[in-house]
Amino acid sequence: MRRKIPSTQALICFEAAARHESYTRAAQELALTQSAVSRQITALEDFLGMALFRRTRHGVALTPGGADYARQIARQLDTMERDTLDAMARQGLGGSLQLAAVPTFATRWLIPRLPGFAALHPDITVHIETRTRPFLFNDTPFDAALYAGTIAQTANWAGTQSTLLLHEDVVPVCSPALMAPRKQLSPAAVARLPLLQQSTRPDGWHQWFDAQGVDAPRARSGPRYELFSMLAIAAAHGLGMALMPHMLIEPELARGELVVACNRPLRAERGYFLVTPATHDERPALVFFRQWLVEQCAAADQTGKASRRPDSGALASVSSATL
Repeated sequence: MRRKIPSTQALICFEAAARHESYTRAAQELALTQSAVSRQITALEDFLGMALFRRTRHGVALTPGGADYARQIARQLDTMERDTLDAMARQGLGGSLQLAAVPTFATRWLIPRLPGFAALHPDITVHIETRTRPFLFNDTPFDAALYAGTIAQTANWAGTQSTLLLHEDVVPVCSPALMAPRKQLSPAAVARLPLLQQSTRPDGWHQWFDAQGVDAPRARSGPRYELFSMLAIAAAHGLGMALMPHMLIEPELARGELVVACNRPLRAERGYFLVTPATHDERPALVFFRQWLVEQCAAADQTGKASRRPDSGALASVSSATL
């Protein structure tokens, strides 16, 4: 069956003319004559059966239908160009993955581990863009998404399947200066310090204090930050106490920029998932990536359990703290 698709040259001319709202500037960009661009767009309008531009005193302007079509075509041409560059770079070998990912998990957990994947699969290129909310895979170039949410949320993500990677265990952390000279605080002492809030999780502190059996009237008060990375920087600079997933602040803890103020982790409702389209015909590159990612997460979870286990000294400090 023949596809109902106009010529690529016509689409390229239209996209350039739509971007500039000028046939002349599109012709200059594409090294064509203005009449050549005009002929291509006229042929495209005939193919579509609709006007894409209207004449004005100063040249041309997109019609409402033309503006909608231009947005869609620009995205598709970008995808075609990226896929073409990938094919040229691979020379028929390996493959590529387009990942959508929540930003802090990608920058702080995934990317530092990607050299290990590259060593195992040097012929697979991984591209990452940030996304924080569910989307329709059919409307995007993404092969998979790394998503932070609940099991119920992933179950409601239409047309997908999910693999739970990691649970999110959160602990109170702060600058060492905010703790000095104490090494641990009681939950009640944490409640009296400035609390930094994550804007997408307004009940985080409230849930942690409830789990500790502590009344905290200011649990929802304090400056709000959208990303965990912002929260970590704010806490490291002494602005207050942050409730953070341990796995996302390993570098700051190792460098001593942040310390765990009260070693009582709480398993939050949210976790990290690999979400893919619900299909039985997965590309080999995605199969390899999922297998590697699951292994990495299992190893990180075991390491995290060991590092988060309170020792007797920490428990004694917490129980005897009076501030």
